Amino acid sequence: MTTLRNTLGVKTLAEILEGREGISAHMQTALDEASEAWGIRVERVEIKDVSLPRQMQRSMAAIAEAQREAQAKIVAARGEQEASNALREAALTMADTPAALQLRYLQTLTSISAERNTTTVVFPFPIDLMNTFANGFGNSDGAHKIALPLKITGEHL
Repeated sequence: MTTLRNTLGVKTLAEILEGREGISAHMQTALDEASEAWGIRVERVEIKDVSLPRQMQRSMAAIAEAQREAQAKIVAARGEQEASNALREAALTMADTPAALQLRYLQTLTSISAERNTTTVVFPFPIDLMNTFANGFGNSDGAHKIALPLKITGEHL
């Protein structure tokens, strides 16, 4: 028992579970050396079962759960990073081609109208285009007022 305690006491649980054969061989050698003087030879030493106290099992389960949660957060953060990189690349592409943004709007409208026929869609209207209209439609006091209601439903697409 002392040899068993001394041998297993310096190993981690993972080392015990992974290296049963090596530990058995080490214990057999140690027992042979100690019992050889008495004329006793140890024929075989095997570690067949390792049982853990309930408290240690709960502690290990809590550690494993914390590690899984940490790994899940890392995976989610990587996903967010990849998504933000993809959005940045898309923004740079659209900035190089002004018509690309307008085409993307139209593509979005087409997909929305295919999904729902009676949905109200708020369509973004370029500010610079509004300024063009405002400069051409001034009233007598110099103020510019524009009311451009834009309601598009699936029935009109």
